[in-house]
Amino acid sequence: MSQRNKEIDNLHIIGFEELPTPRELKDSLPLDGAALATVLRGHRSVKAILDREDPRVVVVVGPCSIHNTAEAIEYAERLKPLADELSDSLVILMRVYFEKPRTSVGWEGLIYDPHLDGSHRIDHGLRIGRELMLKIASIGLPIAVEALDLISPQYLQDLVTWTAIGARTTESPTHRKLASGISSAVGFKNNVDGNLAVAVNAIRSASASHSFISITEDGKVAVFRTEGNPHCHVILRGGTSPNYDRASVEACEEELRKAGITENIMIDCSHGNSSKDFQKQVLVLDDVATQIEAGNRSIVGVMLESNLLEGNQPIPDDLEEIRYGVSITDACVGWEATEEMLRRFARSVEAALPLRRANSSVE
Repeated sequence: MSQRNKEIDNLHIIGFEELPTPRELKDSLPLDGAALATVLRGHRSVKAILDREDPRVVVVVGPCSIHNTAEAIEYAERLKPLADELSDSLVILMRVYFEKPRTSVGWEGLIYDPHLDGSHRIDHGLRIGRELMLKIASIGLPIAVEALDLISPQYLQDLVTWTAIGARTTESPTHRKLASGISSAVGFKNNVDGNLAVAVNAIRSASASHSFISITEDGKVAVFRTEGNPHCHVILRGGTSPNYDRASVEACEEELRKAGITENIMIDCSHGNSSKDFQKQVLVLDDVATQIEAGNRSIVGVMLESNLLEGNQPIPDDLEEIRYGVSITDACVGWEATEEMLRRFARSVEAALPLRRANSSVE
């Protein structure tokens, strides 16, 4: 056997560390009891909404990204009573985002750099992330995530109720294949310039069967074959201009009809729809409520970026200076504003919900 040519084989790799297999991590941190009940309930509720069997509205709310597990638990403990209070109208999922897409450089999220110091202890990140998700699910909150990495779902996806494919990855063929095999419902965002066709094509692709390479729970490389995911939908997140208004929603409905796709739409109140001003999220949410009150049936969910305290902060050189409860990525509304916004939204849409069932008719 010839000696490897180091000039062309792993030329730029300076080292690697083996990770535990997905099964090893799951066996040490199993999903059972109250956490399992939460995940099952979350799956059934969200899919029933997408199937038009449940007239309620999905709300994905929480920090832009999780960087401090104590803060995340405190947020979950505040959110759970509110979720129970509003459960007649809203199905509230906690946003538990561990991966951040980067167009250049920057902190990539808790999984990749859990200690915020550039050490990239991914082995720690996977364990910390799974432990946190189990705690949040045990509190009784279903979990929403964004899927970026193609391997990490094997470690964490069993705890997930709803998955987003972001604006920068909706066009990725590999993420569409991944979505076709994910057990949860999946939302595809329109891309960053506002193009809707990309998300529509992504749904068509993810709804079909695929074959792709990944790893099994035992860490072996394998070909996975999927039957397609029937619970995919569009997320309108804005682009060069917002697209949450009635005209934009109607245009999206028309595109979905033309493609033969169920008219299920989620509105992201942040990002392009808020013109990247976190305080404008309330204006978007109020407009969505008005559309639902007026009889819209296609809007099945909303997304909000919310934290214990409003705003955001850069990661300081001295990590002791990080302000508790404040985002280190996108700016978020604070907790008090979150409560007020969601209570008002629930009150606004309550009367319209019975007419949103698939077999209902306006008299």
